[in-house]
Amino acid sequence: MDNQIADQAKANNMSSAEVIEKIMLAPAAVKRLIEPAEVAGFVAYLCSDAAGVITGSALTMDLGWTAR
Repeated sequence: MDNQIADQAKANNMSSAEVIEKIMLAPAAVKRLIEPAEVAGFVAYLCSDAAGVITGSALTMDLGWTAR
């Protein structure tokens, strides 16, 4: 992702922070990136007995991107 941000910054003559704010997060419902710890927590849940009833499902972690 770092290379994509750098490429967009160069192409649009803006800083990396501006790319994240104005290009990546502008259309997003929640204006932040998903943290690795959030993904790890979700994976831990899916590997637990509590998630044993979840089978063959596509689960999305997108901070509301698909709801926009």
